[in-house]
Amino acid sequence: YARLKLQLNPEGRIPVKNIFRMFSADRKRVETALENCNLPSGRNDSIPQEDFTSEVYNMFLNNICPRPELDHIFSEVGAKSRPYLTVEQMTEFINSKQRDPRLNEILYPPLKPEQVQLLVDKYEPNALLAQKGQISMEGFARYLNGEENSIIPPEKLDQSEDMTFPLSHYFINSSHNTYLTAGQLAGNSSVEMYKQVLLSGCRCIELDCWKGRTTDEEPVITHGFTMTTEISFKEVIEAIAECAFKTSPFPIILSFENHVDSPKQQAKMAEYCRSIFGDALLTEPLEKYPLESGVPLPSPTDLKGKILVKNKK
Repeated sequence: YARLKLQLNPEGRIPVKNIFRMFSADRKRVETALENCNLPSGRNDSIPQEDFTSEVYNMFLNNICPRPELDHIFSEVGAKSRPYLTVEQMTEFINSKQRDPRLNEILYPPLKPEQVQLLVDKYEPNALLAQKGQISMEGFARYLNGEENSIIPPEKLDQSEDMTFPLSHYFINSSHNTYLTAGQLAGNSSVEMYKQVLLSGCRCIELDCWKGRTTDEEPVITHGFTMTTEISFKEVIEAIAECAFKTSPFPIILSFENHVDSPKQQAKMAEYCRSIFGDALLTEPLEKYPLESGVPLPSPTDLKGKILVKNKK
């Protein structure tokens, strides 16, 4: 969902062709699912961002990936003769079926009806049903797909590590030859790769910078002395600025492999970084951390929201 909301056309709309690419196995099913959600389904169509809410996306997923087994579970839990479950039935289901029986009942006690009511309020789309302490099939499916039933324990998703040590004390999630979509000898380069790796959690990305050979003298990103394609340095910087801190507030390191031997194009690179990144670009050492012998580097916490350039002079 986040990727589709970020991959917009020049008019700021979501291209339908991007949805086809994401669900490429069965185009006809994708078209039908879009139509069932009252969304345009032509390959050249586009969707206004405000029409593609998370609720609409969930409806689209339910259409394209139906789960008939949930109907059976819903019926077995207590909805054989009516289209909803009561809070009492949900409480019994959660405590007897969903709860891990190995858990200590003192540390992890079974849920009480009033706690389950909060879940009903959270997941039931029909406010009137929720007020009556009832949950529909749609609300039940949303609950089963919710964070309470994640395969990953919630505590594993917490950013619990101490991020106040010097930057050099940490392993950093890094991407090599970030721009490549395929092999490093003859593959295509794509600006989109920078967006994808940042949204996936990378905090150090590589830019192989080369002198542009066209008349406009624009620096480019490519894998030198190979047959890989070139992409615009400026467009890469714009893509990084767009997605830099969407999934993490911690600093980004731009690893420049700088082969640009033109002072004019180097000046362009510097200007693009300053103008596009703005205050996010770290251009001077932090006051508490001068670049002096014996002084540690600042921590990831100190550098939140900052973009650092690693480049040899």
